[in-house]
Formats: sequence, C-alpha cells, structure tokens
Amino acid sequence: MKDVIRLVALLKPYGPKVLVAVVCLLATTGLSLAVPWFIQQTIDLGLTGGQSDFLVVAGLSIAGLGVVKGLFSFGQRYLSEWLAQRLAYDLRNALYDHIQHLSFSYHDHAQTGQLMTRCITDINAVLRFASVGLLDSLYILALTIGALTVMLRAHWQLTLIASVPVLAIAGIALNMGRVLRPMFRRMREQYGLVTTVLQENLTGVQVVKAFAREPHEIDKFETAAAELLRRRITLVRVFSFNMPLTWALMLVSTALILWFGGRWAVAGDITVGTLVAFNSYVLLLSEPVRRLGFLANLTAEAIASGERIWEILDTGRDIRASPDAVVLPRLKGRVRLEDVSFRYGGSDEWVLRDVSLEARPGQVVALLGPTGSGKSTVINLIPRFYDVTAGRVMVDGWDVRDVTLESLRCQIGIVLQESLLFSATIGENIAYGRADATDDEIVAVAKVARAHEFILEFPDGYDTLVGERGVTLSGGQRQRVAIARALLMDPRILILDDSTSSVDTETEYLIQQALQALMRGRTTFVIAQRLQTVLNADQILVLDGGRVVERGTHGELIAQEGLYKEIYDLQLRDQERLRRELLALGGVGERQETRRRKAAFTW
Repeated sequence: MKDVIRLVALLKPYGPKVLVAVVCLLATTGLSLAVPWFIQQTIDLGLTGGQSDFLVVAGLSIAGLGVVKGLFSFGQRYLSEWLAQRLAYDLRNALYDHIQHLSFSYHDHAQTGQLMTRCITDINAVLRFASVGLLDSLYILALTIGALTVMLRAHWQLTLIASVPVLAIAGIALNMGRVLRPMFRRMREQYGLVTTVLQENLTGVQVVKAFAREPHEIDKFETAAAELLRRRITLVRVFSFNMPLTWALMLVSTALILWFGGRWAVAGDITVGTLVAFNSYVLLLSEPVRRLGFLANLTAEAIASGERIWEILDTGRDIRASPDAVVLPRLKGRVRLEDVSFRYGGSDEWVLRDVSLEARPGQVVALLGPTGSGKSTVINLIPRFYDVTAGRVMVDGWDVRDVTLESLRCQIGIVLQESLLFSATIGENIAYGRADATDDEIVAVAKVARAHEFILEFPDGYDTLVGERGVTLSGGQRQRVAIARALLMDPRILILDDSTSSVDTETEYLIQQALQALMRGRTTFVIAQRLQTVLNADQILVLDGGRVVERGTHGELIAQEGLYKEIYDLQLRDQERLRRELLALGGVGERQETRRRKAAFTW
C-alpha cells in the first residue's frame, strides 16, 4: 500500500485538477444512485398509485440525469487520463534523470534491458493504474457506500442478504491482488531479461553473423520468451478463474433479492418499486464490483512495477558533490594522486594499493601494465567516476571530492579506444560537450583533428547522420570525430585510453597527428599497450597487481631491467634489430625507415 501512496503523492502538484476530477466522480456517482430511486417512485406512484402525470416527470428527469451524468463522466475521464499521462511523464523523467546521475559502480552491475523495461513497461503499468484503476477504485468505493446507505434505509434485512455475495466478491478481489502481485513482479523481471537478450543480440549482430551463431541466439531468445509466456499464462489462469466466480456471485445476489424480496413484496412488507430498486442497485453494483478483479490486477501490476521503479529512485548516488562544493576555476593541469587505494563496493579485493603520482601541467604520463593491473581505474579516479577508498586525488591542489562534478569533468577530455558516437549528425557529435559551439568552431577543431577532409566527402558534410553507435563511419573516422569532440571542450587534462590500437597504420598516423595537436599544452594521461606510443612520455608508470612497480622515463626504465624491460624485449627489440638491418641494405631500408618514422608516435 505504501507504493500506491507514493504514486498518489506524485499528484500533489496538480491538486486543483485532482479536486475537480473527484468532484466529477462524486457527481457521477450521485446521479447513478438517483436513477433507481426515480424508477422506484415511478412504479410506486405512477403505476401502482395511478399518478400518470408522474410518469412524464420521471421520464424527463431520468433523461436529464443521463445528460448531466454524461457531462460529469466526460470531465472525470478526461481529467483522470490527463493526470495519469502527466504522472507517467514526471515519473519517467525522474527515473531517467536519476539513472543519468547514478555512479559507474551502479552501471557496472545493472542490465541495460532491465533499465529499459523499468523506464518503459513499468511506467506504462503505473500509467494504466493511474488512468483507470485509481479513480475507478474511488468510484466503486463511493458507489458501494452510497448504494448500501440507500438500501439500508429502505430495508436493512434485504440489504444484508444481498450484501453477502458482494462481500465475498470483495474478499476474492483483495486476495487476488495479494496473489497476483509477486506473479506480476516475476513477469516484469522476465520481460526485462527478454529485452536484455534482444538488446545484446542487436548490438552484437556483427559478431553473431561472423561466428554463424544465429541458431544459438534464436534458441536463447526463444527460451527467454517461452519462460515469459509461461509466467504470463500462469497469471492469466489465476485471473480467468476469478472473473467467472465474481459474475456467478453477482447472480446469486440477484437470486437472493428475488427470492426473499419477492416474498416480502407479496406479503406487503415492501413495495414492488422497492424490490425493483433493490435489484437495480445490485445491477448497478454488479459491473464495478466485477471490475474489482480487473482493478486488483491493475493494482498488483502497478505495485510490482512501482517497487521496481522505487528500487532505482531509492538507490543512492555514490558520487555526488558535497553541499559546500567549490566551482573549479580554469585549471592549470597539475594532477596528484596521494597514496591512493581503491576497491569496488562490496568487494574485499584491492584494485589499487598505495598509488602515488604527480603530473605537472603539460606533462605526458603513460600507464602500462598487464590486463587487470589497475590502469583504467587510475584514470577513472581523476574525473571522479569512482571515489577513492583511501588517499586523495588532487587537481591544482583541490581534492576532487570538494569540487562540483560539472566544473571538474568539463575540464577533462577523454578519448577512448572505442569512441561512442550518438545517432545524430557529425556536427552535433563534435559539439556534444558544447552545445553552444558555432559552426566555425566545429570546423576549426575538425581540421585540427584531421577529420575535416573526410567529413566533406559525405554529400551532407557536417549534417551527415552517423547512424546508431556511429556505424556510418569507420573506426578511424570515429576516433577523429571523438578527438574533435574533446578538442572543442579545450580541456586542461586529457585522458587517452589506447586510442590507436585498433586501426591500420595510415589511419594511426592521422590519429596520432590529431592527438599531438590535442595534447599540446595539456596534461595528458595515456593508457597504451604498445611501447612505441609512449617512448617519449615525461613519465612512464608500470603497474602490476594494483601497485606501481616501476616509474621513470623510457631510458631509465630500460636500465632497471624490470617488467618494462621485459615488455620492451617482447615488443621492440626485434623491431629495432630489423630496422638496423634494413638500414644497412640501403635504399629499401631508407624507405622502410621513413614509413616507420611516419607511423611512430612522437609526443
């Protein structure tokens, strides 16, 4: 019930419209209750009493009541639908906004399909409850109280007899809501799993086709869909059993009225009009009472969906600015990690242990190490995607936990190994971090990023739609657009995550030229797998097992005979020997050396 109360509380800003909707509902209820009374008076006064003039008055009155009731019903239905749509709109925006601000640690474990289901399917379940279930429940409550009040005043014994089946129906409906609630929750969870399977398949369609795994993916989807069908059929079975039962109980109520009321009418204890009115009230109650099962269905579905929505909205934000956070001024680019240790929430395993480093403005710091050594974690701590478990991350003397996230992250540019582009134009993707950028500024950074030439080759130039995840562009083109996007932000700190590892040599050369322009005058952190890209870095940190095991320049690390020297021997020693042999051969060697220098990355 607390979930329903939380949903209703969201309507507080629309109090006047809620009040008008309730007034329309009560007016509709009162007019519905007046019709059986007019029928009773028509029979008792007009037919039995011989007052023929009253028949005309009653007929006109009932017709007038129908017109007025129609107007109030329109107002009730329109306002209830408007409020429901507005509630869904506000709730969907609140949910999306909260998801946007949840930390990386939450998204590390959350399934995309489940989040999509909660933002769409679960919100729609709440919408159906708000538009139909909420006011209909109030209508049934008001109608039941009003009808029972009138019936008790007319003949309390007959009212008690007729109410027994109605109370049984109410009990069945409440029990059905209790039974259906966990069933709806399990169905929603399975629906989210189906969405996840579908999303993963569509995202990885190239891999699926490359490995000819279509039959496997079809079987996986069919298995998930079959389980969803099974859960849905189970729910429908419960619902289908209760609906005929409630209808049968309503017929029992009518039979009891005719059996006992008919005898009392023959004996003269009640009038024929009262008997007909009683039956009219029962018939009037029959439809809404039978809808109790449907409303219990809607309520159970809404509560189950509401629980899933509140799970997200009640999830705290691990990364948030303190109330007295300072807006960072323009950074110079000094970055310092002081005895930083880190482990993910809920884990006892340390990802980083006592890591310290200092990068002066304009320096290039390279991070190397085997997979799982903690390189990516280091760079994720600088823009505060995660908070350190121990130690401090400082920028220009400020602890990143003491400054606003926006002022910090807007001065940090990131170029990833696989840069994501959005389904928009090339120009819009470049200006993603600065929506106010002019066309001249966009073109200027595209030229620096070596992207302007290939952009103009498209018929629509900068207005070319890149397609979902940037599929219109090649990998190298996406990287250069991403570099232009970072360059437009004019960041003081730059993070490059192995940005040239997955492209050909010629494209790598173009990207390296763009990166050199991007890095000029900025503090740069580079994650690299190939030593060729970090030979001239100001500092090289070698990580292993979450610790910095070596640091220094290329020459210093070669002299240490450690892990860096081992990596160098594996990657570059043979290449250097081959280069010297080619140079000894003369012309061919010179051409090879020219190509090597062209492809090599010099900071």
